[in-house]
Amino acid sequence: MRGARGWILAAAIAAAIAIAAYAVRPQNDSPEHSSNSDAANGGTFAPPAPRSVLFVFTPTSGYTAGEAAQLYAWVRNDGGVLVYASEQGDPELDRAFHVARGGTSGGAPYDASPALDGARTVDGGGFIQPLQPADAQVTILRSKADGAVAGYSERIGSGRVVVLADPLVLCNGYLDKADNGTLLADLLGSAASTPVVVDEYHHGLTVSDFAPQAWLTTPWGAALLWLLIAVFAGLWLRGRRFGPLVERPAEVARSDAEWSVAVGQLLRRSSARSVTVGLLASATERAVAAQTGLAVQPRDRFWNALWVRAPETAARLADVELSLHRPGLGERDVLEAARKLHEIAHPASLGRR
Repeated sequence: MRGARGWILAAAIAAAIAIAAYAVRPQNDSPEHSSNSDAANGGTFAPPAPRSVLFVFTPTSGYTAGEAAQLYAWVRNDGGVLVYASEQGDPELDRAFHVARGGTSGGAPYDASPALDGARTVDGGGFIQPLQPADAQVTILRSKADGAVAGYSERIGSGRVVVLADPLVLCNGYLDKADNGTLLADLLGSAASTPVVVDEYHHGLTVSDFAPQAWLTTPWGAALLWLLIAVFAGLWLRGRRFGPLVERPAEVARSDAEWSVAVGQLLRRSSARSVTVGLLASATERAVAAQTGLAVQPRDRFWNALWVRAPETAARLADVELSLHRPGLGERDVLEAARKLHEIAHPASLGRR
């Protein structure tokens, strides 16, 4: 009963801590306006202003079908310019903008088409998944190694979309290489008042979001942590042994008789009579060979020599071995045969006894 009362008390404390942590949690609020928050004042995805330039780099949090449709309508109806640069692509964006990919290519350097003002050679990554442009999709970057398409431009309604299979051509570390800076300037356009937006909303779901510090900052994560601490404290305070400590007994050396009894019991339980009699006969032959000075192998030569040198011993040994192969051999027969083999193998010990 005392143990049960302790567990009930620990459970009550844990429940109280969890309720308190949930009650004092921050309300549905995101003062930093984080795009990862689902609060009313947190970030949400919406297409930028009309006639803006939007850069989408390798989304780590996938687009939904609705978001991709909104972006397509923004390009077609609002005159937006979408620069979509991704190695593998986003399934919904690829479906909405009819982006086809396939195969592999050696990647950079790339030849720029005359459609790009001032850019001739563009540097980038080593391997890409080439694009497969349709008739309305004009190639602007092509790999020098194998001619694979690394980028194209397409006019959609009043807007335009630029798809790049290698985002590195627009990254900070590559802007000073070849004509990469010129390529970026051409994509931004000549009007200084054109708004430029980078989609960071779809970079929210990464491996770091599953780290402990990510879920511990949420109300349910803090409540779960306190619950685990309370349960651990209860187990530690109420923990006790099931009984007294029993020391391990010291190992004792076994005698030869004990080993012999153990082997015999094992053979008896497994009903291995044939194995037993075979071992007894082989051991007796080795002992007789040592007594008579003969080699036990090859066995045919041993028996021929034994009949010449010790015919009486050979006759007794042959008679016992033949009896071991009779059908219906029982334990008493095996015991009797073992005694006879022992007398043949150790005749001197029998005389002393």
